[in-house]
Amino acid sequence: MKTRANLALDKEDEEIIRLFTEIGMPKFLSKALMYISQVDECSSTDVERGTNLRQPEVSLAMQELRRRGWVKKRDLKRKGKGRPVHIYTSTIGLSEILKTIEQEKMKELEEAKNGIAELKSILLSP
Repeated sequence: MKTRANLALDKEDEEIIRLFTEIGMPKFLSKALMYISQVDECSSTDVERGTNLRQPEVSLAMQELRRRGWVKKRDLKRKGKGRPVHIYTSTIGLSEILKTIEQEKMKELEEAKNGIAELKSILLSP
């Protein structure tokens, strides 16, 4: 990750994002995941700036990452009035996330194989 005024994804990060996308992860999700995995903690705005994603994409990504248990959120109250800022932290490393994705994909593959075998038995039986 390169440092500008904010952190930004570099070419190596973009290659990892491309590979995550090829195995079925939405690009906005893989970008957010790469960014948050490389910082101690960050706000939604940090993710927007570091990944060039729009706010709705960041919100969707953070919801999915939290649903999967890969990211946790805490609220940081601002001085005065207004909504708190959501601060996100990665809960597990990319290698563990990759293991989880691998298990999901292997399960999908096994289900597809079973479905094909069942179709063959139905269609090819006299």
